[in-house]
Amino acid sequence: MSLPIETTGTSINGYAPDFELPGVDDEVHHLARYLEKFRAIGVVFICNHCPYVKLYIDRLKELQAAFQDQAVTLIGINANDCNQYPDDSFENMKIFAADNQLNFPYIRDVAQDVAHSFGASKTPEVFLLDRDGKLRYKGLIDDNADDAAAVQVSYLQSAIDQLLKDEPVEPSITEAIGCSVKWRE
Repeated sequence: MSLPIETTGTSINGYAPDFELPGVDDEVHHLARYLEKFRAIGVVFICNHCPYVKLYIDRLKELQAAFQDQAVTLIGINANDCNQYPDDSFENMKIFAADNQLNFPYIRDVAQDVAHSFGASKTPEVFLLDRDGKLRYKGLIDDNADDAAAVQVSYLQSAIDQLLKDEPVEPSITEAIGCSVKWRE
């Protein structure tokens, strides 16, 4: 018997919290504007220093490239406290984005309000929204952090495919693995 996964923050089929946050491109990113343009938005809590994020960054870029012509975008959000983890400062985010040639927005949640509202606990952790801003999937990117070639189930890709076909997203929740979000003290 499996225990239910404890959830905090935004529930599946609940409306995602709106946000207006600065990006490494020196623009302000507003979720409402993305909802006007995209059929699906993958909000991914990431950071600069987490080894799991480093394992997944190329896979995230590949997903962005694969779906960008289908009105889908990823948005990376860094909510880590940069006082405790200077590697996650806004300036270092700009370096990380350039070094990794990110093809999706990378934005900063300094107040950590957005991360709390979504219920983010790990980096990387995905929250897939439909065009109405409803949360349809949260959790893992895929089932093998260590080896992209050995992935059996690509949860995020499958969830996006289901969403674009107006099908129910199954599974809608998986347990993300990675580093903990670094909350302010």
